[in-house]
Order: sequence, then structure tokens, then C-alpha cells
Amino acid sequence: MNVRRLRLAAAQYPIEKLASWDTFAQKLTDWIGEASGAGAELALLPEYFSIEITATLGAAVYSSLPRQLEALQDTLPAFLSLCSDLAADKALYLCAGSYPVLDGGRYRNRSFLFWPERERWAYQDKLQMTRFESERWDVTSGAGLRLFETDFGRVATLICYDIEFPLLARRQVEQGAEILLVPSCTDTLAGFHRVRTGCLARALENQCYVVQAPTVGESPWSEAVDVNVGQAAVYAPSDIGFPADGVLTAGRLNEPGWVYCDLEPERIAAVRAGGQVFNHRDWDGQQRFL
Repeated sequence: MNVRRLRLAAAQYPIEKLASWDTFAQKLTDWIGEASGAGAELALLPEYFSIEITATLGAAVYSSLPRQLEALQDTLPAFLSLCSDLAADKALYLCAGSYPVLDGGRYRNRSFLFWPERERWAYQDKLQMTRFESERWDVTSGAGLRLFETDFGRVATLICYDIEFPLLARRQVEQGAEILLVPSCTDTLAGFHRVRTGCLARALENQCYVVQAPTVGESPWSEAVDVNVGQAAVYAPSDIGFPADGVLTAGRLNEPGWVYCDLEPERIAAVRAGGQVFNHRDWDGQQRFL
């Protein structure tokens, strides 16, 4: 595989009350166009940013947790087509946050990754559900972890709460992932910091890149995404050649916009081979103490 440098864009995406599907499509087109214009080759959107679509379907839908999930199934084909076209037209990889999908009679929180080749995509389901998802929204976990082959190396996705569980990320890294994508949606500063801490920890443990993209702002019309607190960032190992605090770049808390960063996959290989410590290599060494 020809692994090369990557310029990525992580969104701090504001959930808005939009009037129509066309308004949503134009907003997303403008956002991806901006990222592409800045040279991004991979754009990461947040978890549940797609709930914004329910605003276009009327109060009877967006004010009801169960009805919004049901109605989103009707707009799923148009969503997939729009994202696929944007990835192809802008010649970039697009991780389209997450979208609730009815699969096997249950709703899954699904993150689609679109390739620059039109109509090519894959997905990763969220595995660890929050209390809100499982107790109030009837959104359930998917099954299995996936790895995506790209022009800039192997990439994997962990959705929000998933990044707080080290064994999930470890399995993806053992399969070859060097970049973990984390679309997130948190409604408190504490929730944001839990995800952020998970991102920092996974970058440290696995000596890999971790990229977080959150929703931001207030949407009182939606019980699902009424408050959104977050900050997009790119994390790396706290080791030779990287920032001491492990933060390559970060946006301003709750401020809409893109955060850009240039990643060099070969630097991950270098730190795993010659870092001050060998967290990636020494993971299995824990077992002898347990």
C-alpha cells in the first residue's frame, strides 16, 4: 500500500433548525466544499449530526424520539446518495458522523465512511450505548469492529462513548489501524471531557492518531440533540516528535467550523519503533501481572 501524508478536517458542527431537505443538502455541500477548498483529503463529521434532518420533517417528527428514528429511514437513501456524491465530487474520504439505521428490527447508530470513488462506502456501528440511547431512545449496539483500507493507511471508527473503552481501540490497532476516527455528540462539558480523555488515552496506549469531531451549539427543538458541547481535536502519542501533551491541534470550544491537521503515518511507525516508551509493543506485558 502506498501510505502518504494526509490532510484532514474535523468538524465542530452546529445543529440547526433547517426548513427543508434542500437546505440541509446545501449546508452539507457548503461545509464539505469548504473542507475540500482547504485541501482536506478526509473530512470527519460528528455523531448524530444527521438528526438535523428531522427539523425539516415537521414538529410532529422532530419533537418525538421514536418518530424521528422512524422518519429518518425514509431519508436514508437520499443521505447516502448526497454523501457519496460529495465524496466523489470533492475527491475526498468522508466520514459522515453517524445516522440511526433500522437493521434487523433494531435501530443502530451507524457511521458511514465514503470513498472518493462514487457509490463506495462502508460502515461501523456504535457498540457501547449510553444510557440515553438504551434507556430512552431504544438505539442498540451493532456487532463487530471494522477496518478501512485507504490511500493513506488503515483507518477505523469508534463512535463517541466507544472510545472510552480501551479494548475496542486495541483490537482495531492490532488489525493495523493507525488513525482512529471519533465522531462525538455530548451535552455537557463533563461528557466532552470523558470522550476527550478517552481519545488521549487511546492515542497514548496504542501510539496512534485519534481524531475527534463534535456537534456544537443549542437546539432546543430536539430532545435528542438539544445541547451540544465540544471541541474538535487531533491527538497523538506524547512522545518524540509529537507535542508533550499529545494534542496536535484543537479548535475553540463550541465554536462552529473546521479544524485542520496534516498527519504523517510514517511518524507513527517511527515512534512505535524508537519512542521513549513502547506502549504499543508493551500492551501484552500487562497480562503477566493480572
